[in-house]
Amino acid sequence: MRKTKYTLAAMVAATALLGSCAADAQLKAIKTQTNISAAERKQGDEAHPQLMEEFGGAYAGPQAAYVNRVGQNIALQSGLSRNPGDFTVTLLNSPVNNAFAIPGGYVYVTRQLMALMNDEAELAGVLGHEVGHVAAQHSKKRQSAAQRNAILGVLGAVLGGAIGDSGGLLGGLGGLLQNNAMQIAQYATLGFSRSQELQADQLGVQYLKSAGYDPLALSTMLASLANQTVLEARLAGGDARSVPEWASTHPDPASRVRNAQTLASKVGGSGGTRGADAFLASVNGVLYGDDPAQGVVEGRQFLHPDLKLRFEVPSGYGMQNGTSAVSISGSGGQAQFSTGPYSGNNSASPANIQRTTVNGIPASYSVTRANTQSGAVDVTVFAYEFSKSSAFHFVALTKAGGAGVFNPMFNSVRRLTNAEAAAIRPRRVDVVTVKSGDTVASLARRMAYTDYQAERFQVLNRLAADSRLTPGQKVKIVSYAN
Repeated sequence: MRKTKYTLAAMVAATALLGSCAADAQLKAIKTQTNISAAERKQGDEAHPQLMEEFGGAYAGPQAAYVNRVGQNIALQSGLSRNPGDFTVTLLNSPVNNAFAIPGGYVYVTRQLMALMNDEAELAGVLGHEVGHVAAQHSKKRQSAAQRNAILGVLGAVLGGAIGDSGGLLGGLGGLLQNNAMQIAQYATLGFSRSQELQADQLGVQYLKSAGYDPLALSTMLASLANQTVLEARLAGGDARSVPEWASTHPDPASRVRNAQTLASKVGGSGGTRGADAFLASVNGVLYGDDPAQGVVEGRQFLHPDLKLRFEVPSGYGMQNGTSAVSISGSGGQAQFSTGPYSGNNSASPANIQRTTVNGIPASYSVTRANTQSGAVDVTVFAYEFSKSSAFHFVALTKAGGAGVFNPMFNSVRRLTNAEAAAIRPRRVDVVTVKSGDTVASLARRMAYTDYQAERFQVLNRLAADSRLTPGQKVKIVSYAN
């Protein structure tokens, strides 16, 4: 989360749920487009800067050129263009597991999802899946966009009515929600239907085969993603719903593994390039997890060394740190934390806004009830005056009467000391060579975490607890950057 912008891109998730995929799926001809139209190019050109802003911008490391080369090669298999230069493939500086593509030749994958992969074929499979959505024109067929934008519009109207245009800590927040969130919500963050996901899987497998990769690579990547989803749930708490973004917009990866294996067998089974050595050489050193410049999530705490602030979410709630906001989710509600405009004058406020002090920080809050298609909800806005020009806000959504679930979080906001801020360090992927005597357990102890070291190491490398390592084998660990 940065200081410069407020958006609420995903207050209410509108994702499609996948049922079990038929293991005996048959390859069927999928009608795909054969060119990138001028209108699509214009649409992509307009959306690209917004997406770059929302997802942390382009990653500046040497991995970017590698991802671009692999992505352009797999995108050519779609038949959308014969010119690699027609595709813009971006490695995003985001700690969220995500990948997506939009019309106009734009394809994206986050550095965090890249770190979960173990070879070039898996990277190509993910990118091919996303290009497949575009080739099959799935973005034009999404059913959830209207519903999601309507919900965001309701929230914006509720906030606007609740806090008015006071010019105080909460002033202007409703307008920002309406103006910014719905633009971003239209791109890349809406779920596809079950049939669309299966079609994109099929196209991704076909693209792998035609590019000379092992067509089983998509299934192994989906297996890693399924394991990561389970781990994320354990990290967040038993009833938390903070699953990786690629799992929420591409639901139920575990149920798709077998289907992807079947699809691979239909196009020729295993065989083809995996490219593990080239991939591991490239992913070595990539930033892992949160960029301290955007704040970091440590367990249930969010810490921002530059802004020198912290807060803690309730037990059973998880967080995802984005470029402009921190998303919090659990069974009792959802919230986001970010910054907003503040004039430094909090003297004039509507009567329904209450003032308080949290750990020495002046604050204001408001709770408003609204009716939605899903029933009555409470929208809570809680804002903090960190300085005369700097304010931060929570916007929380709960069922009617449930707003109190976030009170401990609201009251946990405090300033970081200089020593606490200086102690926050970035993490990076470190590719190491297995030595004689190394085991999964011994290497896991080198992970730069105090919890779930073994589980994190196993998921990162697609290993089981009883996997035997071979001297000379290369594996990934996560270390603190020097």
